[in-house]
Amino acid sequence: MPETTHRTRPFSSNQRLPELSEALVLHGPEQAGELLAEFIHRYPKLMILTGAGVSTDSGIPDYRDGDGAWKRKQPVQHRDFMESFETRQRYWGRSLIGWPVMRNATPNPSHYYIADLELRNHASLVVTQNVDRLHQKAGTRGVCDLHGRADEVVCMSCGYRCPRDDVHARCAGLNPDFGQYKADTAPDGDADLDVDFSGFQLADCPRCSGILKPDVVFFGDYVPKQRVQSAIEALNASDGLLVIGSSLMVYSGFRFCRYAKEFGKPVATLNLGRTRAEELADLKLNARIGEALEASLRRL
Repeated sequence: MPETTHRTRPFSSNQRLPELSEALVLHGPEQAGELLAEFIHRYPKLMILTGAGVSTDSGIPDYRDGDGAWKRKQPVQHRDFMESFETRQRYWGRSLIGWPVMRNATPNPSHYYIADLELRNHASLVVTQNVDRLHQKAGTRGVCDLHGRADEVVCMSCGYRCPRDDVHARCAGLNPDFGQYKADTAPDGDADLDVDFSGFQLADCPRCSGILKPDVVFFGDYVPKQRVQSAIEALNASDGLLVIGSSLMVYSGFRFCRYAKEFGKPVATLNLGRTRAEELADLKLNARIGEALEASLRRL
């Protein structure tokens, strides 16, 4: 899809920021950077909400395509994981392939650009839907891991906690035959592996033999209220909301666009593809995230 080169005049105090057309115009990085920089100049203290699109350049796959549709089978559901031994076998078996990809991922330029926005006092809080901890590795200090963190495991019975690497090593030791398998990686430490998992041995809680689960919010589960409340308070204290790399198809992230409108805060989205907030965003930038952020920072 060709990039447009049209320019927009500077925003007046009562002017609505430019919107994408139905054809989903692809903004060039310089144009997107200019528009985003103008937005930040008008609203200098932002709550930033990030999604999977920020981490794809780190080699971590995302869930959805440019239209917000699923690229692959939906991820594990919380209820299925808790109630089905077979689901847990499949999850941890596939994790033997998928988890190392997430564990070894390093921040990409987008993570560092967002950390730079914080250093320049343009970010009151970074609320991320990602569970990869790459914002923290890039140096961002004010991070709310909305959906938890994939690098820790918690027992659903007694609350025992340990690094995920410990459980990974135990599963690998209990199931040496699974070391032969190769598969494409999927989001959040999963893999597109379809084999017989019926003989897979699980590593249960060493304290009470309970179910071990990554400390992440699976689909069908609820984000802890305190995390949501902390993000709402940060949004209310901010000048606006900037969404980066999220289609907002999951309500846990989309809700903040609704709250922003209730609070009278402007919303900007920077994403390669459509978002669920088409009707709510004041500025919608369909652009390559890292390039647009770099161009924006040069203008701040």
